[in-house]
Amino acid sequence: MSKIEKERIIEKESATVQGIELSADWNRMFMQRVLFDYDTTGLDKVTEIPGAESMGWCYQCTQCIPVCPVNAVGGEYGPRKIFRKLQQGMDLFTNDDLWKCTTCMNCLRVCPKAVNMIDIMPAVRGEAVMDANVPEELQEAFENTFEYGNPLGESQRKRADWVKEASVDVPIMKEIKRPVDILWFVECYPAYHHRSKNAATALAEIMSALGIDYGILGTEEKCSCDSQRLAGEEGLFEEFAEQNIKTFGKYKFNKIMTTDPHALNALKKKYPEMGGDYEVVHYTTMLAPLMDKIEFKNKLNYKVTFHDPCYLGRHNGEYQAPRDILNAIPGIELSEMGRCKEQSFCCGGGGGGMWLDGFMADHVNERLSENRVKEAVETGADVLAVCCPYEVSRFEDAVKSTGNEGKLMVKDIAELIKEAMG
Repeated sequence: MSKIEKERIIEKESATVQGIELSADWNRMFMQRVLFDYDTTGLDKVTEIPGAESMGWCYQCTQCIPVCPVNAVGGEYGPRKIFRKLQQGMDLFTNDDLWKCTTCMNCLRVCPKAVNMIDIMPAVRGEAVMDANVPEELQEAFENTFEYGNPLGESQRKRADWVKEASVDVPIMKEIKRPVDILWFVECYPAYHHRSKNAATALAEIMSALGIDYGILGTEEKCSCDSQRLAGEEGLFEEFAEQNIKTFGKYKFNKIMTTDPHALNALKKKYPEMGGDYEVVHYTTMLAPLMDKIEFKNKLNYKVTFHDPCYLGRHNGEYQAPRDILNAIPGIELSEMGRCKEQSFCCGGGGGGMWLDGFMADHVNERLSENRVKEAVETGADVLAVCCPYEVSRFEDAVKSTGNEGKLMVKDIAELIKEAMG
């Protein structure tokens, strides 16, 4: 629209309200819509969805932009930028911006208006899922979960096969047929992924050494589906949550321990809404007070830096337990990255990002995991320690792609404990 055309529209509109004193707010809004081509149709479409109302609360202070991990890797992103595009008529439901958010929660941490992308994105994505407007990689993960009970597409019958690789007996609830103190919710990647299984077997050996009374569900366990929920598949989440809650009801236990912070988030925050109210802890939270009971045989002599998982730290407030464990392992020198604890950078796996690497490659200059590995290398660390099953493979790939193979090892905290135990 040319300047002359805009001036004619203003004159015409002004003529229709002659004699009426217009408020300053009305004039400002009118001038914005006409002079700057504002079209809030896209914004209205988002804020009308239950759960996504806070998108309209943004007053463009830009505090979210410097802390957004996607923006940091060239993704031109953040709630403020999305809000601005929505003001100009963008349809978020069909735009690639819908799938870039990893729901890391860093923007909400600094937002003075509490614009909550953790609620907004799943709500809008849910609409897109119903319209079959989903990236192909993500759709495959959804279909695998629906058909096989896990996003990797592995057989449900093989869910407990990893226990054969442990050097100790792993109790399975339907076999031992007795109450336990700890019900260990293993989750999909520790059960199936070739790299994440190492942490599962290590954790089994640690708990055996500590004499912890525990059991796993084995083939009865289903995916917690927290990442699928955040990626828009609320129906899949509800179906699997109902199945897991029903299975939990078959057994007696005092608390649930999870290997995966994403499962922790689901069981702790979402399952109670469906009638499954349990005491739930991450494995680092459970092990930290028990470290003085472990007999260590090896001094590791590693300089270690630790990556805070978004869903253990910002989402569930656990920052200290992993550090207490690392500081208790003989020989480890802990060196923090610049972005740590509340300000920790995201690995890129949350909110469905675990299954969107190909999609994201078209929108960023480097993977979030690569950015994080470079930061870890800058500390001079020998080991990047993690405690989320998504992160071992993501960071090991990033070590290779950034040319740091041989300079930095990636190890789960459970693997480091086992190594020190000898």
